[in-house]
Amino acid sequence: MNLKNLKLFSDRMTNLNLKTDYRHFLDLSYLLPRDVRYIIEKAKVLKVIAKEKKQSKGFIHPDMPLKDQALAMIFEKPSTRTRISFEMAMHQLGGKTVVLQDHDMQISRGESISDTARVLSGFVDAIMMRANNHDNLLEMAKKSQVPIINALTNFSHPCQVMADVLTFEEHLGPITGRKIAWSGDVTNVAVSWIHAAALFDCELAIGCHRDYSPPKQVIDWIKNNNGRVTITENPIEAVQGADCIITDTFISMGDKDVNKRLKDLSPYQINENLMKRAKPSAIFLHCLPAHRGEEVTEDIIDGPQSLVWHEAENRLHIQKAILLWCFGK
Repeated sequence: MNLKNLKLFSDRMTNLNLKTDYRHFLDLSYLLPRDVRYIIEKAKVLKVIAKEKKQSKGFIHPDMPLKDQALAMIFEKPSTRTRISFEMAMHQLGGKTVVLQDHDMQISRGESISDTARVLSGFVDAIMMRANNHDNLLEMAKKSQVPIINALTNFSHPCQVMADVLTFEEHLGPITGRKIAWSGDVTNVAVSWIHAAALFDCELAIGCHRDYSPPKQVIDWIKNNNGRVTITENPIEAVQGADCIITDTFISMGDKDVNKRLKDLSPYQINENLMKRAKPSAIFLHCLPAHRGEEVTEDIIDGPQSLVWHEAENRLHIQKAILLWCFGK
């Protein structure tokens, strides 16, 4: 991939009408290869430091790099890994968090995202948002006077994919030039993997039903950024020779057409037949929560090639690195 084809971070922020004074972590597509590589390498160092403090998960980094810094955490969706990892990340870095559920805020009574962004900017040093609608995240970033972090939207999930890359490199070495396979519904995690494939210069093969393929804007982004992404309806073709196989739930929060989705996506289930088409050393990843027997069989997710628990733990170390990047530390 010719890295010159990737626009500069400031240009991308300007195109969104965002101020470039703040390091927003909105999508991997807005970042540069050097940004994502910094975050991965910083996470590796932070994990080593954390592992040295075996006696307590609640330790605080000796340098307290985020001392006196406060993070507001807005949740429009339920959360387990994201909430705990960000809360513990701020704690371990010496900072503080304020958790805001959607129904606890004036947003639920009609206050605009713009006004909320202005108000919160006067109270905290950064805002993490888990949003139902991606446009809400972008609106928050446009009016905020502090960094905004995408902790999941209906469009993308960049924090998760950064943890995936960290997990891959810990167990299989550099991801550049390797083959990643996605099988199933092209969810928000898959969209962020498409962005990651271009930034980390790896190959991404997507096996999906035609009705669940990437949106047009993502296809256009692949073409404009020379991403090595292939899309096929044949799941065996997608996973053949892969270094890593990834999937996500077939049924997401709010999906109504459950029976149709399960029928359409059943050929893309990660099972022994598909897993054996990948390299013998291949790993299996899943963002969790998982529905055993739907998108993945129990013998795979709980088997020797599965690294989903390492992947989940790595959310903590990636969040710390993302926070430090956003704060310019």
